[in-house]
This record gives sequence, structure tokens and C-alpha cells, in this order.
Amino acid sequence: MDLGPFLLLASLEGLVQAAVLSLAALGLCLVFGVLRVVNVAHGEFYMLGAVIAWWISYALFSHPLSGFVAALIVAPVLVGGVALASERLVLRRIGHNPEATIVATIGMLYVIQQGVLILFGPDARSIEPPFYFRIDFPWFGYSGYKLSVILMALGLLSVLWYVISRTRLGLVMRATQLDREMAQAFGIPVDRVYGTVFAVGAMLAAVAAVLIAPIRQVHYLMGLDPLLMSFIVVIIGGLGSIRGTLFAALLIGMSDGIISMFFSPTLAKMVSTLLVALVLIFRPEGLFGRREP
Repeated sequence: MDLGPFLLLASLEGLVQAAVLSLAALGLCLVFGVLRVVNVAHGEFYMLGAVIAWWISYALFSHPLSGFVAALIVAPVLVGGVALASERLVLRRIGHNPEATIVATIGMLYVIQQGVLILFGPDARSIEPPFYFRIDFPWFGYSGYKLSVILMALGLLSVLWYVISRTRLGLVMRATQLDREMAQAFGIPVDRVYGTVFAVGAMLAAVAAVLIAPIRQVHYLMGLDPLLMSFIVVIIGGLGSIRGTLFAALLIGMSDGIISMFFSPTLAKMVSTLLVALVLIFRPEGLFGRREP
């Protein structure tokens, strides 16, 4: 294959990774932006969404499409419920203290991971794609499902942007992010906002996992890589910056897809880590983050 078609194929793979990564990283960004805490268990919510999707697809539905649609609805709701319960029972009791939250979410990480290991087992399992069709380019054929992942992610990101920027819920979230005390003075239920945002962040990770599950195998350790990549994206884009997170997700996803295709996945991770180091050295607040006065 010539360089041009090979580059196109690598770019398509990069766009798929960027689409899924943007959803997962945006969930982490929202939690930090509003709660000002680092959720180390974010990758396990991702993994839990994929495991629930596998269970729904194989235990409840015989047709792949109906199972996928059900998983896309049920898995985020169940994961969001687990996250909401975790926020109320654990994080709220420690006052969302940043240092204590890191330790608490590490504990949550191991509880979720080991619980899934006991119930799901150590073996990796696959989910059948909901539909099969191929888009024929002049040089190669490409999976129609992978292209649909990009479109579905764009649709979900558009809905989320509308909610944050055009609805009362988004206004309340932004007010709580800017000044918690002032928001409380105006009667905003800050604790309820915190619980909602934490649950929404986990639900975004679960949606990303459901979309990627038919492409990659599901196993109890699959949360590590999206957690690492989400941290890389959020640091590069700027902690709490939605615009920066989306830009960095596109940058990292595309570079990871292209470098992995031309060279190796290991080199792609090395380049991403190098970008984080350069950002921390020359612009510690991130590309779109605000410098503290």
C-alpha cells in the first residue's frame, strides 16, 4: 500500500481512538473541574461499563444489535449509580478533600477491580459488533462500525456541550465550579451537584467502554490504559478545561493511531508521555488551562 492510503488508514484508526478517548477524558475533566478532586478510579468505571455491556449482550439478548443498544443505555446508568453511591458513601464523608480523595479512589479502584475479577473471571472476552458492513475506499475497505463509533461520539459530545452551555443544569455546574461558597449562598445544592457530576463523569467513561468493547476484548484489567490516557489528555489540555480536553484527545488519539500504525504502540505511548513532560515544563496549567494568579 502506498504512503497516502496507509496514512488515511492510520488517521481513521486515530480518529476512532480520539472519539473514545474524548468521552473518557471528558468525564475525568468534569469531575476535576467541578469537584476539584482527582478520580483515580475513573478507569475502573470504564472497565465496569465494558463488563456490564458484555453481560447484557450475552446473557439477555440473542441479537448483537439489540444487545448493544440495551448495553449503551443500561451500562452507563448502572455505572452512574455505582459512582453516585461511592460519592455519597465515601467522598462526601471525607469532605471531598483532594489528598484524601486520591487515597479513597485508589481504594475504590481495587474494590471494583477485585469484585469484577471474582464475578467475571480473569479471562478476556469479546463482544460481537452490533452490525457488519464495510465502507469501500479506492484502496481498502474499512469497518462501518468503527466509523459509526466516531459519529456516535460526536453526537454525544454535541449533546453534552448543549447541556453544559445552554441548560440550567449546565449553568448550575459552571457556577459551582467557579465559586462553591457563592453558589451555596444563592441556594444551589452543591452536594447534589457534586454527586451528579461524579456520576456523569463515570457514565461518560462507561459509554466510551461500551463503544470500544466490540473492537477490543473485555477484561478486568482494561481500565488502566484509558485511565493513563485520560490523565495525559487532561494534563495537556488543562485541568478542568473542556475545550482543552477535546483538543488534547484529538491530538493524542490521532498521534497514537498514526504512530502505532507506522511504528509501534510503545513508541506512541512514549510520545504521549513526552508531550506531557513538555507541557508540564513550559506550560504547567495546560494548553487551555488558566494560570493561577
